[in-house]
Amino acid sequence: MKQTFKRIIPQPLWQFARDTYDGFRRIPELPAAYFHPWRRESIRRLAALKDIHKGKRAFIIGNGPSLKQTDLGKLKNEITFGLNRIYLLFPELGFTTTYLCITNDLVVEQFVNDFLALRVPQFIAWRSRRHYNPQLPIAQLPTFVYTTYTGPRFAADVRGRVWEGATVTNLALQLAFHMGIGQAILIGVDHNFASKGDANKTVVSQGDDPNHFMPDYFGKGVKWQLPDLDTSEVGYILAREAYRKAGREVLDATIGGKLTVFPKVDYVSLF
Repeated sequence: MKQTFKRIIPQPLWQFARDTYDGFRRIPELPAAYFHPWRRESIRRLAALKDIHKGKRAFIIGNGPSLKQTDLGKLKNEITFGLNRIYLLFPELGFTTTYLCITNDLVVEQFVNDFLALRVPQFIAWRSRRHYNPQLPIAQLPTFVYTTYTGPRFAADVRGRVWEGATVTNLALQLAFHMGIGQAILIGVDHNFASKGDANKTVVSQGDDPNHFMPDYFGKGVKWQLPDLDTSEVGYILAREAYRKAGREVLDATIGGKLTVFPKVDYVSLF
């Protein structure tokens, strides 16, 4: 039925109707998303970060197998946005990323204690607040970002709603823009997964993980969601255009990556 309506109704009208419906569905979320004490503190923190890195470059580090071919030691003195379980590499690197971003609720649910043990500024989806003990001092909590699955848009200011675009990389791109980053460089964003199946389907890993930089990233018994590469690309295109219109840029230095949205650049040439 949905596909029938999409064929009959002009695309702009269908898009408007869908976004309007999605907006109404979000109404019950809004009071807590803006007035809960944890979110009010998060909004205050995000306000303090506005344009903090104006004009500088930053590296957004994906978790693909290509990281094994990337000299990450070069990033020690760079601004870096790590994603999800990138902290597994911290002991080997000898340093941490500048920031850490997590949007997937399954990741937070299973590894929240790992995140609490880290001394890295963290940005986590508001929906995942349920995994944090309400008795924790607010200073020990991450910065909660009000992210949603619906209503595609690029947020130049992340104090409000942020569309996830099916990948935490899109959150990092919007955070970097909010912080004033002039050149965002992707590495480890392979945009290619060995595991196949329906987009966003929850699966349980049956053994070593071939999709990330180490076999126990999502090792045996870990729940995770299969990628939605098409929706990710929608978010990437929105990011590319937002950066371009602002006189900034996003480059892709992933070694052997399959993503074609951003201009490619040789990683070693950046140093």
